[in-house]
Amino acid sequence: MATFAGMLSGAENQKKFCIRAKMNMQDKVGCLRDPVFYRTKDMEHHRTKGKFKAYPTYDFCCPIVDSIEGVSHALRTIEYKDRDALYKWVQEKLELRTCHMYEYSKLNMASTVLSKRKLKWFVEEGMVDGWSDPRFPTVQGIMRRGMTVEALKEFMLEQGPSKNTNLQEWDKIWAMNKAVIDPIAPRYTAIGKSTACKLTIENGPSPSEGHSAQLHPKDPAIGSKVVIHSREVFLEKDDAETCEENEKVLLMNWGHCLITKKEVLPNGNLALTGMMDMEDKAFGKTKKKWTWLSADPATLIEVDLVECGHLITKPKIEEADDVADLVNPNSRVVTLAYAEGSMRSLQ
Repeated sequence: MATFAGMLSGAENQKKFCIRAKMNMQDKVGCLRDPVFYRTKDMEHHRTKGKFKAYPTYDFCCPIVDSIEGVSHALRTIEYKDRDALYKWVQEKLELRTCHMYEYSKLNMASTVLSKRKLKWFVEEGMVDGWSDPRFPTVQGIMRRGMTVEALKEFMLEQGPSKNTNLQEWDKIWAMNKAVIDPIAPRYTAIGKSTACKLTIENGPSPSEGHSAQLHPKDPAIGSKVVIHSREVFLEKDDAETCEENEKVLLMNWGHCLITKKEVLPNGNLALTGMMDMEDKAFGKTKKKWTWLSADPATLIEVDLVECGHLITKPKIEEADDVADLVNPNSRVVTLAYAEGSMRSLQ
């Protein structure tokens, strides 16, 4: 007991000790050969801080906590199968209520790391902004990135109780999430500042005019916003490059515009000139449908568009891999953009 007290207090001459179960070193089951139940750990605990310097092991804690807390079925990933005999031994020897045990396959996600030790390395090296970084496969991380509880539940239930190890792609869980948020998410427009092209509408309003538009094209109940119509508007460069002179395009939430002139500026950007044709109501026949923003600086705000990529460059990390060699240097890309002024009210 004196040795144990020394372990708990972190006494220098007691740090070398651990507590092991007195069992059978010749047992045919490896985990029953005098396993360690307590070991010293000279680190601050997130709850008890520096009060103790020795803590029980996972093997010792889990069967006790599960029994006391009323767990009926202990669902454990397949790698703990070899420890089941020890789990049962602890509950039996301490005369605790037993739990039914069930193993299922560990969830592996492509191009990321799920090991807490490896994720901790990203945090400590300053490569992410904490455990809730939206690139992280933690619950806080994916929720911050926009995951809904509904989609997360659906994804996990779809995995089922399989015992076969599998590698899941992120596209699948985000597609499920899109199905949940698409019917309810309000729509706003932002255009990259460095690549924005200007369209001058010769018969456009001057000064600018405000018009009401639905926040969601299919659900008026979500609300409305003010869309500014003006003589000059910003377009995405990718859109501007696709059109030709004398071609008609549809400006979303406004109407048809006939592009009368297209010129390349000295900086490589494009400048377009056009005329609105509000009489043309054949919206379904127009192939090019463009998002746009009024170029009136009084009606715009600037925002950062943050795109998150994969944490690592390899789809499946192996045990021998050094995560430092696989870090994706472009996992977070920030683009400065113009956005409509109605976004000022967003959180």
